[in-house]
Amino acid sequence: MTLLEQLDIKHPIFLAPMAGVSTPQLAAEVSNQGGLGSLGLGASSVEAARQQILETQVLTHHPFQVNFFCHQSSALDHDVAKQWIEYLIPQFEKYNAAPPTELECIYPSFLDHDDYLNLVLETKPKAVSFHFGIPHPHQIQALKKAGIMTMVSATNLAEALKIEAAGIDIIIAQGIEAGGHRGIFNETFDSAVKTSDLVQLLKKHCHLPIIAAGGLMNGHQAQQLIQLGAEAVQLGTAFVQCKSSNANAAYRKALFNTPITQITESISGRPARGLINHWHTQIDRPERPDVATYPYSYDLGKQLNAAASAQGDFGFAAFWAGTNVAQIREMEAADLVNQLVLEMSQTQ
Repeated sequence: MTLLEQLDIKHPIFLAPMAGVSTPQLAAEVSNQGGLGSLGLGASSVEAARQQILETQVLTHHPFQVNFFCHQSSALDHDVAKQWIEYLIPQFEKYNAAPPTELECIYPSFLDHDDYLNLVLETKPKAVSFHFGIPHPHQIQALKKAGIMTMVSATNLAEALKIEAAGIDIIIAQGIEAGGHRGIFNETFDSAVKTSDLVQLLKKHCHLPIIAAGGLMNGHQAQQLIQLGAEAVQLGTAFVQCKSSNANAAYRKALFNTPITQITESISGRPARGLINHWHTQIDRPERPDVATYPYSYDLGKQLNAAASAQGDFGFAAFWAGTNVAQIREMEAADLVNQLVLEMSQTQ
């Protein structure tokens, strides 16, 4: 049975699960058109995640995936956090705002408890994917028993081999070109492998189906990755300009006006690729201190963005985007899926 048959989808096109940007409408439109829609639920409470899944199930009877963060939760180093807050005080002062005195852990991990697992078992989406790591063995077994397919992002061969050994069904090969957070298991280093190289590397050494992700904006690029051995492709940035995405007006404008990306860990505490803005040009200076750990740093980043945005400055927003963002197209999601399929068919 092919991967498309296993997932019960028509086209080898996955919508990347972009937390904060994906919506039930966007997921459903991609799924209804024969791709695999997705919901990025890592930043959602259990109840908010449930509402999104149920709403998507009303909008489509076709398969879709849900995604969660699977990082190793760690205690906050208060000395590092204090230094990081002090470093950003001048930025808060520009907007007549006071920085927080304490940083909160705003995003739990799927590993912390079984509340998200129980939600998935209750709502039974077709597939569930994980970023930053691998679920606990008992969680994987429960998902398998329920017939829910599992996927985990890998940024290098070592991670992919761990994914395979854990009994996961599908490997998402996330190249360095990808927008948003790097799926690295160990946040202290990044192998930074290109998507095309990663697909070939994993295809040579792994037996699981490979999904190519990172820097893909059109069907020609997608088909080239499939020709290198990927069973399907996953696109995120390409869908951000769709009307049904949750991107705000400032995000949409920036995608067209400043389509250059860079990776920073300053926003959240973990490296992530987005449109170049104040974080990259004003914060990531050579004298920058160590960043507070994820997701505590994200708490600070969101507060600074709120203060700046309130005064019309969107330069501290997390406008995640992958390389090749300059090729973005403003289309309805269903039309974009159709266009991708057409372009893939025209690529030899």
